[in-house]
Amino acid sequence: MFSFSDKSKQRMSGVRKELRDIADLAIQISIIDFGIPEYGGRRFLEEQERLFKAGLSKADGINNRSEHQSGNALDFYAYVDGKASWDEGHLALVACAFYEAAARLGYLIQWGGLWKSFKDMPHVTFKGEY
Repeated sequence: MFSFSDKSKQRMSGVRKELRDIADLAIQISIIDFGIPEYGGRRFLEEQERLFKAGLSKADGINNRSEHQSGNALDFYAYVDGKASWDEGHLALVACAFYEAAARLGYLIQWGGLWKSFKDMPHVTFKGEY
């Protein structure tokens, strides 16, 4: 059984409670360890603009707001062999844990790995309740 580091917990500060609850259950049931990267939780406008200008986000924060700005999204990375992994297979396994956790709790999420126009493998968005 895995658990979040203090750093990952801090990075989820400001994220809506339901999504934090999903993440907390997902880390417990996941077959692969994972964490929350810097700027993986709630983002302020300045952070979102910086990520957009660096080409790390499609949302500029003003005309196209990120779900991270409202606390409705989380990014994650897999943690394999003692280091962060961005391998698509690893990220898909973590996403499965997020979906199972959301279903158990009665919530809907959306995984960026299933988007058609732009695949965002390490991203989940809270979409509501069943």
